[in-house]
Formats: sequence, C-alpha cells, structure tokens
Amino acid sequence: MSQSPSTRSHPALALLAEAVRPALTLYLDVHRTPELSGEETRTAALFAERLTATGFDVVRGIGGHGVAGVLRNGDGPRVYLRAELDALPVAERTGLPYASANGAMHACGHDLHLAAAAGAAELLARTTAHWSGTLVVVGQPAEETLTGARAMLADGLYERCGRPDVVLAQHAAPLPAGMVAHGGPHAPVAAASAALTVVLHGRGGHAATPHLTVDPVVTAAAVITRLQTVVSRETAPADQLSLTVGTLRAGTAVNIVPDTAELGIGLRALTDASLDRALAAVDRVVRAECAASACPRDPELTTLSRSPALWCDPATTDAVRTAHTTLYGPERVGTWPASMAAEDFPLYGDAGLAVHGEPKIPLVYWMFGTASPKQWSDSGPALPPNHSPHFAPDIRTALPPAITSLTAAALDRLGGGAEA
Repeated sequence: MSQSPSTRSHPALALLAEAVRPALTLYLDVHRTPELSGEETRTAALFAERLTATGFDVVRGIGGHGVAGVLRNGDGPRVYLRAELDALPVAERTGLPYASANGAMHACGHDLHLAAAAGAAELLARTTAHWSGTLVVVGQPAEETLTGARAMLADGLYERCGRPDVVLAQHAAPLPAGMVAHGGPHAPVAAASAALTVVLHGRGGHAATPHLTVDPVVTAAAVITRLQTVVSRETAPADQLSLTVGTLRAGTAVNIVPDTAELGIGLRALTDASLDRALAAVDRVVRAECAASACPRDPELTTLSRSPALWCDPATTDAVRTAHTTLYGPERVGTWPASMAAEDFPLYGDAGLAVHGEPKIPLVYWMFGTASPKQWSDSGPALPPNHSPHFAPDIRTALPPAITSLTAAALDRLGGGAEA
C-alpha cells in the first residue's frame, strides 16, 4: 500500500499496524460464523464488544440487532461511519481455511466492512488529540433485505446518537487492493430498488381433471414471460431498468394442481421515477394475467422493501476523494460508474428531511479493492463478483487499505486530515 510521507506521519494512520491484528481477528470470526439478515445476534455482539473495548459508548438493539458506538471528543462535527452485519443465504465454495460451513456466507464483504470500521474506530480513538467532534460507528443489520437502515432510523438512531453532519460508508469491490473508486457527480452510485412478493390464487385439484381447476403455475409462467416486456418494450433503452423474478414457489406433488403460486420479484432502476413506473407496470401485468386466467381471487402484491437511488453529496465527495488521493496517490483513486447494485444507505441522508427546514444530511460512499496483485493479474475483471459463492477478498492486502480509507475520510470531516 502506497502512502504519501505526510499521510504516513499522521498519528492515526501511523498506528495502522497495531490496529490490523484485532480487526483481522474480528474478520475471521465473523467470516466463519455468518448470520443472515435479521439474525445477526452474535455478529452484533462481537462488533459491540470491539467498540466497547476501544472506548466507545455503545447502544445495542437499535432497529433489531443494530449497534452504534459513540465517541465524544469536544466540539466539532458529528461523523457517522456505517458498516453492515448481515450475510447472504449462499453456501460458500471458496475453499478458504476459514470458510463458513453453516450454509450462509459473507459473499458481499460485510465482514470486511465491519473489520475496517473496527480498525478505523481504534485508530481514531487512540488519537483524539488530533481531531475534534463526535464519531459514531454503526453496525447495521439487514442491509441485504434493504430493511435495516429504515428500521434503525425508525427506532431512533439519530435521536439516540445525534443527527449526523455527514455519513460515510464504503463497499468491497473486485478492484485491486489499495485502490478506491468514487462515483461521478452526474449519476447515482447505486440504483433505486424494490423487492416484492406476489401471490397468485388459483383453484387446486387433481391433475387428471385440469378443466376443474385454475392452475396458478400456468398463470405464474404467463406473468413471468409478460414481465420481461416491462424492460424490453416499456422502458427506453437509455433508461436502465432491471427486473428479476428470483423465486417461484408452488405445489407439493406432480399429481396435484396447487391453490397458489408465489413469486419473488426484484426491480432496480437508476432513477426513482423509473422505479415507480416499473412497479406500476408489474401491478398491471400481474392483475391482467390473473384476469386472463380467470383466477378466483385477486392477486396479492406486497412490497417487502424499497430504497432510493444513492446520490452522494458532490462537495463532500470531492473533499474525501482528495483525502484518498493524498493517501494513495492519483493512480489508485478511480471513478465508479453508475451501478445497478442497490443499497439502503441513501436513507441515512433522507432521514434528515423529517425535520422541517433542516438540510439533507450529506452522504459519501466509495468502493475499495479486494484483489491481491496475483488475483488481479490472473483474473482481473473476471474475478468472482460480490454475491458469488467464490467471492474471496485477499484479506492480507485488502484489510489495511480498507481501514485507512475509512480513517482518512473520517479525519477529513473531523478536522484532522491535513495534519502532518
């Protein structure tokens, strides 16, 4: 990892070697024992214990298993660092000696995010003479279901820990370790997203007398086929939209026509207006196909989660990008294109709008690399992506810069970034 002389001499970053070991211990533990969204009891406890040991006042159980550590250090801005607790329902196939064996997996890097946040918290806690303000480090549950941020905010995160002046977060990406990438000013970093379930009601019966039934599986097939036209024929080619039927559940035996079929549908769009139009189209298509099939009951459409597009604050992003350029050099700071990946991180900014007259809370979000030089040389862009059962950050080369990138961004906001 390349650092400029002024960055290496900063008191916080100079302690990096001492912060890496406990952060690595946390990473290995969390990676071996991942917990799914809403089930992060042990992960939350580990993170809370780490923050407590570092000197933070810790609040637990916010919006489920949410954790927030608060470190007050005189007058100054209130800076939030956010990381995630939850894993994915993916069976790990990395072959790593510390691989998970419980059917879940940190296939999106949340274990690395937690370890980096814990490392940054330690560096900042040990150098309070060199910055001023309040640092809040958040471990958020249920990011993968896009429900955790909303739950924490609804449960009074900002009332308990104070309204932030800025919220910072980072995300693992298939880039070379030691590299970071920020979004541009004219596109969102992540897409608006919604997840919903659709229950189609048929009339069950014997497979030998299909004329006496209304088969919801056939209706489901028609719905799935017709939904593809929402993207291909109702959306302008330049207006990016993704629609995925990720689950289909129906039936118990081949000789029984079931009563119901259930679809799980995910939508992503680069603008909230496009997402609104797509959701309306899904509703129309589902109801029309049910009518065409003479379903005995109207379908049930339930929105499970929704998150807006992630737009970072341009001025604050420019400042953090400058801090990263000072830290790593311009050759290791890139631009991240607009992505169809989705996050509930935007809600941390929108929550400030609930108070009339207050400005929106600025957000900064960047990607950081996880690939060792050998991994990048061997595979490059073909590296197993996030959510793959083969996703395997090179922790030796990825963790130290993940800690320093978050620390440098926090110092920039807390007034300690320019000190040599």
